[in-house]
Amino acid sequence: MPHTLLVLNGPNLNLLGTREPATYGHETLADIAELCRRTGERLGLSIEFQQTNHEGQLIEWIHQARGRCAGIVINPAAWTHTSVAIRDALAAVELPVIEVHLSNVHKREAFRHHSYVSPIAVGVLCGFGSHGYRLAIEHFAHLLEG
Repeated sequence: MPHTLLVLNGPNLNLLGTREPATYGHETLADIAELCRRTGERLGLSIEFQQTNHEGQLIEWIHQARGRCAGIVINPAAWTHTSVAIRDALAAVELPVIEVHLSNVHKREAFRHHSYVSPIAVGVLCGFGSHGYRLAIEHFAHLLEG
């Protein structure tokens, strides 16, 4: 059975492709999901891809990953900067986490420069657009080989 990676996406990412394309690009969330699935398939990994605008739902998915998934790729979106609850859930499940952001958050508003997730993440990818997801999945494949 292949290793499973959980790819989680936070609020407003369901609007990708039409929401602020100068910042987030023209790809849709469905395009990114397909990229993740193709990358996982190429690397022998099973990808579960989810998005929600409800913080409690994201926390439930994180909890359900414990003992079932090899790791979590997460774009917490706005919750990156506000949610101690998501940070605590990620720490509690004791799985490796890679944080991903489509835009370079450090080139944006000052409030976006702080992340509650980064201190507990294996790594952070920002500013690479959808390729950040691919890079995160490829890094997990590398970690799982070792």
